Amino acid sequence: MAIRAFKSGSLTASAAASKVFVRIDDKDRPDEAFTTDRAKRNGLANAASGRIMVNIPNDHFGPIPAEADPANNRGVQVGDSWKDRLTCRQWGAHFPHVAGIAGQSNVGSQSVVLSGGYEDDKDGGNWFLYTGSGGRDLSGNKRTNKLQSFDQKFESMNKALLTSCLKGLPVRVVRSFKEKRSEYAPAEGVRYDGVYRIEKAWRKPGTQNFLMCRYLFVRCDNAPPPWETDDQSGPDKPNPELPEDALAEIKEVEQANKKAGSGQKEIIYAMKDNPWWDWNAEKGEWGWSRTPPISQKSGGGGSSSAANKRAKTTITQQALKEHTCNLCKNLCERPVMTECGHSFCMGCLEGKFKGMAYEVDTGAATGRSMRARKIPKPCPSCKSDIADWWNTVQVNLGMEAAIKKLKRDLEKEKKAENEDGGEDGGEEDGGEEEEEEEKAVPSQQEQKEQGQSATGNGGGPSSAAVHKKEDAQTTAKNELATEFPEYDSSLIEALLEQEDGAVADVRFALRKMRDQDEAEKKKKEKAERAATKKKAEEEADGDEEGGNKKAKVAE
Repeated sequence: MAIRAFKSGSLTASAAASKVFVRIDDKDRPDEAFTTDRAKRNGLANAASGRIMVNIPNDHFGPIPAEADPANNRGVQVGDSWKDRLTCRQWGAHFPHVAGIAGQSNVGSQSVVLSGGYEDDKDGGNWFLYTGSGGRDLSGNKRTNKLQSFDQKFESMNKALLTSCLKGLPVRVVRSFKEKRSEYAPAEGVRYDGVYRIEKAWRKPGTQNFLMCRYLFVRCDNAPPPWETDDQSGPDKPNPELPEDALAEIKEVEQANKKAGSGQKEIIYAMKDNPWWDWNAEKGEWGWSRTPPISQKSGGGGSSSAANKRAKTTITQQALKEHTCNLCKNLCERPVMTECGHSFCMGCLEGKFKGMAYEVDTGAATGRSMRARKIPKPCPSCKSDIADWWNTVQVNLGMEAAIKKLKRDLEKEKKAENEDGGEDGGEEDGGEEEEEEEKAVPSQQEQKEQGQSATGNGGGPSSAAVHKKEDAQTTAKNELATEFPEYDSSLIEALLEQEDGAVADVRFALRKMRDQDEAEKKKKEKAERAATKKKAEEEADGDEEGGNKKAKVAE
């Protein structure tokens, strides 16, 4: 309606201009934070960050290297500071300019900010105890409420931190001047203090007596922290001993678990033995012990082959989503597609229309015959009447075969991705150890030897195996052609190839096709009989009308 009003000229130019929203590309943004035309009020709450200076995606893990900063070729170094969170966002140290945790629940957390938001936080410089998010009522005008209203849970951003804990992923840490209780916080602005690992995570009652998600961060950066003035300081050394404050809280949780019931115990999560970010004793520095997680955003790192595999998997999963049942929201079992184009499981529709007849005899009460009325059956999605379609419905064999093929393709892609160096970062346990992965995946030499032992001349399957497979396929094709003479042998051969030689599946498909053809044939014959009957009735009515006219003429 607004577009039509604008085109007709009834909408004034000033009113139209006030509603125009133009998206600003990153290359067109200024170097510093700015206020857009839509945000007329003053203050940083209505400001937008300037141009992003680094070319990393939002879900980049670990330090920001020099190659990510093409303009200065230095990246982001420990001790770099900015005047506010919006400027910090421009350099990728911590992208959210309001939230204190950046991450994804199924991948992990990339960065956190220490800004004094929770009174239970404890900062020890090279370590700190961090409180998760949530547990506060922020509805209405309580956006700045500091009181806890309910227990925190390991979900959303808290789960992202937990995932980083289990996998041993590096987390960038930014300290803000707002953390007044810490002697390690900067005097003004925000400062990047390097990467940390989350050694342990647990839940315990906080100062306000609600359960809080707690995380122990330990520094593991190659550059010395900014509060150390000694230039000779090297990388942080691994320390197996935990801080006393963390040990005291863990002991409280263990004592509470002894008193609590089996269903009320709190789990103390710890980092796995094979962390992704670990100390390399040979090089004497911290670094990736496994391939870094592949970015889910555009411009992510990793090899092109790995990115292509992930994109291909996403396409396959999207194709599978298109074959979901509109009732149970799962992949269609024995799929059917209505005349209005919606997909359902046969069992779901059978349960939906259970006990409903095709038609009802409305003349039973009056004693009249031929008074049957069709019972409408609305489509669960669009409410269109599908009673006639439901009366002769058959399983959509084409869709069923497509779902099976997509399932097989998805399994193959997942298997190939898991064998490609264990790059799958969606599991919370951080994956198996590399030694176990090497045992599970044979080496190239073992695969070559296995391939040669299974071949006749070292270059393919033996001739005896090929002839045996061809004979079995020919026998099955002849058997099915005899059982189903109405179908061409080429169709049977194609079905056998599609089902990988499964004779039972092909026989089932052919029977369903035959039943469907017979139902279509009966439907067509019924329509022809109805048309013949209607034509006869029209002719009878015409003869009767002609006789009446002759009688009137004679009279």
